[in-house]
Amino acid sequence: MNHRINTVIFDLGNVLIGWDPRRLYRTLIDDEQQMEWFLREVCNSEWNEQQDAGRSWAEATALLRGRFPEHAEWIDAYHLQWKETLLGPIEESVALLAELKARGVRLFALTNWSQETFPIAQQLYPFLQWFEGIVVSGEERLIKPDPRIFLRLLERYAVDPSSALYIDDSARNVAAAEALGMRGWWFKEPHGLRRHLMELQLL
Repeated sequence: MNHRINTVIFDLGNVLIGWDPRRLYRTLIDDEQQMEWFLREVCNSEWNEQQDAGRSWAEATALLRGRFPEHAEWIDAYHLQWKETLLGPIEESVALLAELKARGVRLFALTNWSQETFPIAQQLYPFLQWFEGIVVSGEERLIKPDPRIFLRLLERYAVDPSSALYIDDSARNVAAAEALGMRGWWFKEPHGLRRHLMELQLL
């Protein structure tokens, strides 16, 4: 691909905003092994992903309370204290976003996120207003790496995939973007991303 990149599409969680349910559950469960069991067997990533796909938190927590009634309080906390799962902005990444914005690069976000909790992040992090558009999986009822959610962003905002860079901390999501003609970057830390943006002459 020799097209000039003029658009950058960011994933949000653990690219621009740190997120880890352990931050919450370490305050609720004293035993580390028990906490890891709970996050692996009860409120696990597969269960949480369904909220990203549009399932309501009321339905999700009721499902688990029925299966694990002895852990009802911990299950409810995942939603009721969800704000405590946020680690805050990844400042070096937000600085890159600011530099791209200052240079007039088109900026979008494509995130797997519950439509019920995303407004909390919007209130907490003003830099989310810097994007020309944000596609939230819970609102679309589609989750990455389904190509349809990528296409929804491309079509909604008239983005040429050959002119777009997609950044995500999930390798499978990066691969999905590349399969649609975008350039992909598997995010691991901000310094590597900075070097890549410089190579692309975006910074």
